[in-house]
Amino acid sequence: MDRPVIWDPLRKKQVALTPEEEVRQWFINRLNTLMKVPMHMMMSETGFSLGDKKFRADILIYGRDAKPVAVVECKRPDTDIDGNVLDQVIRYNMVLNVKYIIITNGRKTFIAKRNGDGSGYGFIPDMPLYGDMTDEG
Repeated sequence: MDRPVIWDPLRKKQVALTPEEEVRQWFINRLNTLMKVPMHMMMSETGFSLGDKKFRADILIYGRDAKPVAVVECKRPDTDIDGNVLDQVIRYNMVLNVKYIIITNGRKTFIAKRNGDGSGYGFIPDMPLYGDMTDEG
C-alpha cells in the first residue's frame, strides 16, 4: 500500500505525510504567509553536528547574511511541548546560536527571542515578521 505524500517546497520533493511532516508543512506555510519569510530563506531537515552527535533541525530560517536567525522544532499534534522538547532545541542552539527558537505541535506554538544582552531567551506573545527577525524591518 502506498503511503500518502506531501510536497515540501523547501526540499523541492514529495515526502511521506507523517503527522510531524503535516505540522512542518503547515508551519512552513505560516512562516511564509504570516511572518513573510521568503521560501528561499528557509531550509527543512537541515543536518548539523555537536561534537560527535548528529542532529537535524526541522526548519531553519536564514538572514540575508546566510546565517541562521531561527530554529523551528515541529512535533506531532499529540506530542506535549514539555521540558524534553525545550532541552532538545536548546541543544541544537548550542551549535546554531539563533535569535529565535520556535516550537510547535500544530496546536500550540511557542516563540522565544534571545534577550538583548544575550543572557538567555524570553517567550514572546506574537509571531515576528521576517524583517524584524533579521533586523531589516
